[in-house]
Amino acid sequence: MSNGDIVYEKRGAVGLVGFDRPDKRNAFTVKMFQRLAEVFTEADDDDEVRAIVVYGEGTDTTTGLDLMNVGPSFRSGKVPIPEELVDPWYVVGRLRKTPMVTAVHGRCFTLGTEVALCSDICVAAEGTIFGLKEVRVGIMPAGGGTFRFVQTAGYSNAMRYVLTGDEFDAAEAFRLGVVQEVVAPGTHLTRAIELAEVIAAQAPLAVRAALANAQVSLLEGWRKAIADVIPTQLPLINSEDAMEAAMAMAQKRPPSFKGK
Repeated sequence: MSNGDIVYEKRGAVGLVGFDRPDKRNAFTVKMFQRLAEVFTEADDDDEVRAIVVYGEGTDTTTGLDLMNVGPSFRSGKVPIPEELVDPWYVVGRLRKTPMVTAVHGRCFTLGTEVALCSDICVAAEGTIFGLKEVRVGIMPAGGGTFRFVQTAGYSNAMRYVLTGDEFDAAEAFRLGVVQEVVAPGTHLTRAIELAEVIAAQAPLAVRAALANAQVSLLEGWRKAIADVIPTQLPLINSEDAMEAAMAMAQKRPPSFKGK
């Protein structure tokens, strides 16, 4: 389903979200920001979707912003993502509760690098080029480049690229922790879907609880995350899924989780 240069497809328990403006190297317009938030919210609110995969159509993941399109809106101070919708970049909207795997290739600049940073797992094709180039066009990274990159790679490692706008390759992204797997060209989306399907096969309540606790750790600190562990764990232990896992282990069969 095409949704304003954003495509969305459900494949079993996996929601596939694609940037679909290949003739413009998937450069983002205001409409794309809005549509992406709408699609993320649709997937996040769908109990049948247990993992989300994000990718780019064409030769590149994205070259960043379509400045001629987004400039007037950004200069007016308008936020393209309504607060009631899921913000894929964790900046203005609500947090997603569904795990996200990102598959990147070609050029993955600015907001694309930041999508990789805010995903739970990122798979990059060999040859992928990353870059936070905002300082070269008179703005600053606004989707996590100045805080999530620092958290992921360490202050000086992140500043090496944030302050220069220099590009870096998939091997460097892997070294910095931005990418978790580097795969052969053309296989990045297949591998990302494989990982998403593994996630989708696990107990849904447990997966969402683990993701939420990790998000608390990142956004509010590890002491708050620790304080939340026992109150979160107790309902999980008493869930139907936990009982099913124990029964399946005893019967030597795969568990069938219902999210209850």
